[in-house]
Amino acid sequence: MDTAAGVRPAGVDAGVWAALGTVRDPELDAPVTDLGFVAGVTREAGVVTVELRLPTYFCAPNFAYLMVADAYDAVAAVPGVTGTVVVLLDHFASDEINAGVAGGRGFAGAFPGLADDELEELRTTFRRKAHRACQEQVAARLLAAGWQVPALADATLADALPGMELDRLRRRRTELGLPAGPGDPLLVQDDGTPIDRLDLPVQLRFARTTRISIEGNSGLCRGLLSVRYGLDRPQGVDQTARTGQRTGLEQAAG
Repeated sequence: MDTAAGVRPAGVDAGVWAALGTVRDPELDAPVTDLGFVAGVTREAGVVTVELRLPTYFCAPNFAYLMVADAYDAVAAVPGVTGTVVVLLDHFASDEINAGVAGGRGFAGAFPGLADDELEELRTTFRRKAHRACQEQVAARLLAAGWQVPALADATLADALPGMELDRLRRRRTELGLPAGPGDPLLVQDDGTPIDRLDLPVQLRFARTTRISIEGNSGLCRGLLSVRYGLDRPQGVDQTARTGQRTGLEQAAG
């Protein structure tokens, strides 16, 4: 099922594809459907089988487990689905991850002695990183529209410019249990307290670094995936840079 990333393949149930679109790579903060991580989807009667793939053989097993488990839960919740199978392909820990998710054992159960607890803390960490990146994007649009940095300390979500950046920010706030109403502060710390004027410039620079890191990792992973599986050049990956780094990408992709 090597189709363009983000495009629902012919024959794949719209509800199942939409459910998979809610599953994000925890580090890249992008849907697995947009990243090209969904290798196949089949449905026989009410049983849906999903195949996932990752950019390299050695992608972190905790990230991989999160995506497989989230995909299982998302597809299982689709109306009309009576059975769900999610299979991770071509990964050094595929057997352990697939068995752990299918058996509902959790990450610690799938890797006894290696994982001290479950992955909610890791999930929260990356949700906070994504939230900071979203705040920076929304703030950057206001600055481009003429706002000054100190004034952003008093801005609310009602002041933000409409668009997908604001939509993403509201979703991240909801996931983290942070205030997301029109009158709530636009820029907040991880615990939801407003960022004050003195701290704001440093916090914005930190948030910008976080966003650039997420975007850079996303581009690298898309390039690695395209080399590993012989896919079309992914959107947003520069052809010249990709050609110049092809040997390194091929080595990393195994």
